[in-house]
Amino acid sequence: MALQVANSPFNEEQVKQINELLAGVTDYQKVWLTGYLSAAQAVVQQGEAVAVAVKAEPQAATILYGSQTGNAQSVAEKLAAKLHEAGVDVTISSMSAFKTNALKKLTNLFIVTSTHGEGEPPDNAIQLHEFLYGKRAPKLEHVKFSVLALGDSSYEFFCKTGIDFDEQLEKLGAQRIVPRVDCDLDYDELVEGWSNEVTAALTALAGTSESAQQEAAVPGTAVESNYSKKNPFYAEVLANFNLNARGSNKETRHVELSLEGSGLTYEPGDSLGIFPQNAPELVEQLLAALGFDASEEVLVQEERIALGEALVSKLEITVLSKPLLQKIAAYTANEEFQALVTSGEAWKYFVYGRDLVDVVEKFGPFTWTAQQFVELLRKIPVRLYSIASSQLANEEEVHVTIGKVSYEQDGRVRGGVCSTQVAERLEEGDRVPVYVHKNPNFKLPQNPDTPILMIGAGTGIAPFRSFVEERAERGDAGKAWLFFGDQHFVTDFLYQTEWQRWLQDGSLTEMSVAFSRDTEHKVYVQHRLKENAQQVYEWLEQGAVIYVCGDEKTLAVSVDEALQTIVEQVGGKTQQEAQEFIRNLRAEQRYQRDVY
Repeated sequence: MALQVANSPFNEEQVKQINELLAGVTDYQKVWLTGYLSAAQAVVQQGEAVAVAVKAEPQAATILYGSQTGNAQSVAEKLAAKLHEAGVDVTISSMSAFKTNALKKLTNLFIVTSTHGEGEPPDNAIQLHEFLYGKRAPKLEHVKFSVLALGDSSYEFFCKTGIDFDEQLEKLGAQRIVPRVDCDLDYDELVEGWSNEVTAALTALAGTSESAQQEAAVPGTAVESNYSKKNPFYAEVLANFNLNARGSNKETRHVELSLEGSGLTYEPGDSLGIFPQNAPELVEQLLAALGFDASEEVLVQEERIALGEALVSKLEITVLSKPLLQKIAAYTANEEFQALVTSGEAWKYFVYGRDLVDVVEKFGPFTWTAQQFVELLRKIPVRLYSIASSQLANEEEVHVTIGKVSYEQDGRVRGGVCSTQVAERLEEGDRVPVYVHKNPNFKLPQNPDTPILMIGAGTGIAPFRSFVEERAERGDAGKAWLFFGDQHFVTDFLYQTEWQRWLQDGSLTEMSVAFSRDTEHKVYVQHRLKENAQQVYEWLEQGAVIYVCGDEKTLAVSVDEALQTIVEQVGGKTQQEAQEFIRNLRAEQRYQRDVY
């Protein structure tokens, strides 16, 4: 809409200026201006203009988060604090704790959600996601909303859960007050921008300026520590050894790090973020294929740095995603590469197990400069590892359990970025940048008498070591049952002597193990669950909390199926009733998963 000179109180030049301004602002900025102008009335007193602020009733906002590892929850809590300071009446809730019939009563709704697995909602978002796509979802024409989606662009279904919520809310009639923002792993700036837009939009609707703030904080919001993802602590390596015995085809590192002087605190269930580096020999191979000089300076993240150093410590070179391949396509006329990027599913088969060296060697030459090349790449993502220790028992230490990833592809040995660094290049006395990543969705029950069922395989054992160590240190009376699986009893029974000690002193009540390669027919933890179906169901009836840690595509799916079978057969329920039973366990936080 453009302002016309006719019948307006503005002259031609003013009308031109207003129309130029309106052409460059977003819808929410227009809303803000409307609220601002209606809230400020100019009156003339003794020849001077005095602005009188007319305050409307404060806006109400509901923030719902879907979070698997705690990132989305942390972002939601920070938004809640920001809106509260701006005078907004804020309600914040996990999606699983939110009563869906309350949707009809909302006026402003803000969704913060991650995407799990292959485009699936996080566990605590499943119920609301299903409801909004179901027949009982209400019309929401009265609701204004915005969505912040967290994801990882190396996955095909990048930010899909956030996209789902955004599209479905619009289909139900809700009005988008701020456009959806899709965030990759390095999301701080995008989150801040979105939060500022949301705050400005709500402030405008309330008819108040952003300067009308309250100093009170929202109860329960996260408190920043001195060291964080933005400011990691350089922790000294106290110990780094292989947990697997000689003859194993696995290498699982137990790493102990000093937190002395950091002030960092953690709880069982939290993760440790480690900032890894690429293997120097891989960087040398990439530079040789590119034909670039390692000492050439490039600008990376507003810092001038040698290209070789940037590729070692700053930029991701081991993961190929479709967005990256599409960017690379602009620098080559290679027909085979262009076909790879544009022909449906072909790119998926090529990128599996491969890295940038493969692209450059197979499809080169490319027309890019060193600067153009580094601008295609994203930061090396932080690696999160479940903490394997209790801080009550290890006051100034943190322990992690890391399985080395190593495989051969096209005649070249490849490895996981962080796990290879830890296994091959990290020695006692070295320092590594770390921070504590809080995970409120994977926590011991508050009642120390509550029974717990812990199910994990391989490195999925890590958080359960911290759980049992914590309970042993506190002297908790609650029963604890561990289901653990790996390949061989002799070589792969991780932390065996510790489990035996805790079984003897009662900190661990029962332990069921499954070593898949020791029997003619492979046996996994889900089989042990079914073998103990009657007792497992009895524990559930006694209020036990179930924890699952490990591979999302195999372990988590198999365990979920086993639990539903147990509930059906022992509990005498139909398939639908069993599914509802499991769904209620999730909603009550009695079924928690840390899967990857």
